[in-house]
Order: sequence, then C-alpha cells, then structure tokens
Amino acid sequence: MSTIENNDDSLAARKSLNEAMSSHVSGDLPTAEKHYVQVLNRDYRTEDILPLLAGIVAKRGDYELALYYWDSLLTLKPGHLVGLLEKGGILHKRGQLADAIACYKLALSVSPGNPLILNNLAVTMSDAGRRDEALEMFHQVLRLQPDNIDVRHQIRRLSSAIVPFWHIAMMNDQPRNDAFEAAIKRAIEMRGAEAQILDIGSGSGLLSMMAARAGARNIATCEAVPVIAKTAAEIIADNGFEDRISVAAKTSQDLVIGKDMESRADILISEILSSDLLAEHVIATFEDAHSRLLSDDAIIIPRAATALGCLVASDTLAEYAHVQTASGFDVSRFNALAPNRLPLHGTMTGWTRLSDDFELVSIDLTQPKHAAASRKIRLPVSVSGRATGIVQWMHIDLIDDITFSNHPDDYHDGGWLQVLHTFPKPVEVIAGQTIELVVGHDRSSLIVMPA
Repeated sequence: MSTIENNDDSLAARKSLNEAMSSHVSGDLPTAEKHYVQVLNRDYRTEDILPLLAGIVAKRGDYELALYYWDSLLTLKPGHLVGLLEKGGILHKRGQLADAIACYKLALSVSPGNPLILNNLAVTMSDAGRRDEALEMFHQVLRLQPDNIDVRHQIRRLSSAIVPFWHIAMMNDQPRNDAFEAAIKRAIEMRGAEAQILDIGSGSGLLSMMAARAGARNIATCEAVPVIAKTAAEIIADNGFEDRISVAAKTSQDLVIGKDMESRADILISEILSSDLLAEHVIATFEDAHSRLLSDDAIIIPRAATALGCLVASDTLAEYAHVQTASGFDVSRFNALAPNRLPLHGTMTGWTRLSDDFELVSIDLTQPKHAAASRKIRLPVSVSGRATGIVQWMHIDLIDDITFSNHPDDYHDGGWLQVLHTFPKPVEVIAGQTIELVVGHDRSSLIVMPA
C-alpha cells in the first residue's frame, strides 16, 4: 500500500473517530457505535476503541458482544485492569459467577490489595454461595478502608446469614448452661484434670471454657463455620484459656488424632442437638466420634436425648401451618408445600393440649451405631378438638442424675425451642378415642405424621 493510501486511511479513521466521539458525547450511541466500528475496521487506535465499543454495546444489553470486545482487548493487553474489571462485571450479570470470580482474581494479581477488586470479588463470591470467602474479602477491604459503611454493612449481613440466629439465645439460656456445666464438672472429677476432652461444635467456646474453669488442661474443640471458629478462639483468649483450649476450624469428621488432639478423648462434650433433636447431623457425628475419636470408656455428654410431645389444637398455629382460602380463592393445594415443622415462640406459643405427654424417639448417644427407625402408635385423645399437629420438646440426660428439659409447661423461648410437627391437614379428634401416628427418625430428622 502506498504512502498516499496510508495517509487516506489514517485521515478516514480520524474522521470516523471524531464523528464517533461527537455522537458519543451528544448521547447518540447508535451513531457513535457505527463510527467506532469503522475506526476499528481500519485498525486505528484499537486499544482505545475497544473499551468504548464494549461500553456502548453493554449499555444496550448486548453483553455477548461486549464480552467479545473486552476479550479482544485482553488478547492484546492481558493485564488490562479496566478490561478485567468490566469483563468480571458482565460475567457476574450473566450469572457466570465462577468465570467472574476467575476474572477478578486475575485482576487482583495485576493490582494486589486493590479495594475495588476485593469488593467486587467479595460480592461475587457471596452471590456464588461462597460466603466464608466473601466475608474474608470484605474484612480485607475494611482493613484498607476502615470507614467504608457499605462494607461494614455487608460484613454484618453476611455474618448474620452464616451464623444461625439461635447462638445468642443459647448463650443466654442460663438453666441450660448450668446443667451442662454441672455435668462437665462431674465428668472432670471422675476422669481428672489431664483427661483429653473433645468439644464438638465450639460455638462461642462456652462449654470448653466451662471445662477449663473446672480445671481441665487438655481441651480440643472444633467448629465447622470459619467465622464462628475464629470468634471462639478470640473469646477463649479474652478469657485467658488459650493455653488449655485449641480450636480447629473444621468438622469433627475432619479431626485427626495426633494433629488436632493428642489422643482419643476421655470426655466428649457436644450440644449440637437441635430443637427437633436430630437436624444437625447428630447421629452421624456421634457415630464418627465413637469410631475414631473416643476412648472405649469415654464419658459422653449428653449421653442420651429423648423427643417428647403431645397432640395439640391451636387456631393460631393452624394459620401458620395450613391454608384453605385466600382473598376468596381456593389455595389449599399449597398445603402440600407447607413446612412439616415450625419452631414455637412469641405469639406461636398459644395452643390447647389434646393428649398426655408421650415419647416420640429416644437416642442413646453412648452407642456406636444407630439405624433409622419408625413405629406406629395409638395415642389416646384426652380432649376433643381440631388437631394441628404434635408439639415436641426434649429431655436430655447429661450425666448421672443431671438432666435438662425444655418442657413447655415451664420453659419458653430459651436456647432450645419447642417445635410443632404439623399434620398435612388438621385432624378432628374426639376425647376417649385414639389417633394412629407414625413416629421415628431417618437419622437426620424426626418422623411425626398421621398413619
């Protein structure tokens, strides 16, 4: 190509660029895009034009073409920071979260410690369900920008989502605390201060600190949620017990003898029981502990737990559990999707007993294995009514004569709540007759339903 032709192409490209920029400034984006493409086709100032084109097409929602332009730029300049950030943002909008995370991580390698990249990466990780990593990223941003209110809000929001709400209520439940501490003291009196203690489910570190306060010097505890494990370690240090208690940020199934604890445990402490007894993988956790982590004669606290209940009627609870019509429409089919259990608290404590107390399930936690089990029972009805379901609570055998119960007659809104196991639909029952139920467990949840 001659010099004259080169000059002509250059003049034409510059003219198209001027027209593109003029249209861009005036807000005429379709015309701007057309002229930018002309400039791009003449291979003139390509690295400058690609970001402008990508921005315009993204604005009109053509993310696929925008990605093409950003990828073209990144082929020419792999470390182009704006390109990586913009591409990551588009991938996030398109729901390609893994690709967006990879893009932001690449940007972070170009600009380490960049708070904007860290923030974008944290948001994307949160949306991808990687909340623990997102929380750590937000903390990194906060260390760089201590006054960033939005990041402070995100940290609190994520922490609340990661940490179950009931932790605070459990710590404030003094009757429960007193029962566990009495049992822990008794066990340490029996096995001595040098006994290896394992506390599964650190939470705040409360039970481990009870053991340390009782004189124990060799305590290992584990917590699966990283932010809780970190906080537990800090609380333990605040109270001066860090030389007696080691915190492992992992599940008990991942504990290794000789690494996370010196030897098999002489005493197991755990309060991973849920309000409905088994929801927090209690059986699998205790079985694994028996097989790998405990001595043959280990003391187990608690050593047994029983779910008890009674048949109940309640208009208030029925409105939480069942629906028939709404604004004149028959929506009763939605009952098939209704929750099979509801925690009882606040206004949800009003109900009428229709039967005496009865046992649903009892689990001996000193046993190494547990099979799923269910049985049919005939429950005598003492009061006629429209039965909404079974209200259930727990009786916990901690050690020797030390027990704890959240029986609804004298315990409300503590750490463990009572639970309503709802029937698929209300059942009319008559005093003096019986209702046939199926009760049991599938190893991870209670089974309570009409036969």
